[in-house]
Amino acid sequence: MSALPAPAAAVVSAEIGSGRMAAAGLRAFDRIAAAWGLTVDEQLRLLGQPPRSTYYAWRKQPERATLSRDTLERLSNLLGIYKSLQILLPDAAAADAWVRKPNSAPPFGGRSALDRMLAGNVGDLHLVRRYLDGVRGGGWA
Repeated sequence: MSALPAPAAAVVSAEIGSGRMAAAGLRAFDRIAAAWGLTVDEQLRLLGQPPRSTYYAWRKQPERATLSRDTLERLSNLLGIYKSLQILLPDAAAADAWVRKPNSAPPFGGRSALDRMLAGNVGDLHLVRRYLDGVRGGGWA
């Protein structure tokens, strides 16, 4: 069997890598969704509104999921938000509850972080992640 040319090998390697990332990200998201008490509609919105049937196929067989760059970016932000909360609030119940609590910080305007994240834009997820990363670093950046 002959080896693939370098560009083709890179594409195959990238596909395998992104497939593993997708499966790991979806499994982690499933645990986060349970911890945060997210409804299916909230999960769909956070993931960028994939068709319901696609979402259920991802859940059933995450290793077979093919995710868009947007969905992978959303998952990355959500995992980062979850991790930051676990660091900032070592009590898991408090960390998980934080996303639903009203927040007077400027990015939230009295609404919860989840309300902000559910606005539907990947930028809203990124903003919440940046806020938490800033708090972890000693201030909101």
